[in-house]
Amino acid sequence: MTDTRPTGLREFYEDPTVPVASGVERSRRQAAMLARALGPDPALVVDVGCGDGSAASITGPLLPGHTLIGIDWSQDALRRASSRMRHLVRGELTDGGLPLADASVDAVLFGEVLEHLVDPDSALDELRRILKPRGHLMLSTPNLAAWYNRALLLAGVQPIFSEVSLRAIHGRPGAQVVGHLRLYTARALRDFLTASGFEVVRTTGAPFHGVPRVLGPLDRAACLAPSLASILLVHARRA
Repeated sequence: MTDTRPTGLREFYEDPTVPVASGVERSRRQAAMLARALGPDPALVVDVGCGDGSAASITGPLLPGHTLIGIDWSQDALRRASSRMRHLVRGELTDGGLPLADASVDAVLFGEVLEHLVDPDSALDELRRILKPRGHLMLSTPNLAAWYNRALLLAGVQPIFSEVSLRAIHGRPGAQVVGHLRLYTARALRDFLTASGFEVVRTTGAPFHGVPRVLGPLDRAACLAPSLASILLVHARRA
C-alpha cells in the first residue's frame, strides 16, 4: 500500500497544533485597506492561505456586497475554516496552481503566508496570473527589521519571527514554532513586489499580538513608521 501521508513541510502544516490564525488587529487593518480600495462596486475577493478563517470572519463584515472565497491546501485548515467562511476551495500556489482562471479576481488577500513559502517567486507569479489588470493585492508579513529585532540583533539574539528549526525555538524569546522560512524588511518587500510585476500603492504597519502587554503602546506607536512596525501591510496592484 502506498503511504499517502504528508511529509516534510506538508506534514508540519497539517498538524492541528500548528497555528493557522493571524492577529486580530492585523486582519482588521488589512480589511479596512481593502474596503477603501474596492469601493462599493461588487468584487470577487480571494483569501489565499485562509487558514482557519479567523481573518475572514473579521474581513467579511467590512466587505458588504463583495464575494469572499477562502483557499488553502491544508485539509485541516479548511475543516476549521468551514464554520467561519461560506465559500471554500482547496488549492495550491504551486504544483498546478490555483483553481482560478487568468485575470478573474478583483483582489487577493495574502495575510501571513509569504514568510512560509519555499518558492515565493512562483507564488507571486500565480497571484498576478489570477488578478485582473490593476487588481488589488493586500499582503502582510512579519517585519525582520521590527523595532525590537534591531535591538535583539545588536545584543546577538536571534530576531523574533525567525526560526532555525521546525522542532523547537532556539536562540530567541518565544516557544511556538510556526514554520517561518523567509523574512522581509519593508524595502526588500517593496523591491520584491515591484520585480514580480506589482505596483506598490501603500505600505503601513500593524502591531504583533505576541508583544508583551507592557510594550503594547510602543509597538502600536511603531506602526506610524512602517519600517519599524512588527507587521508589514502592503497594498499593491497588478502592474
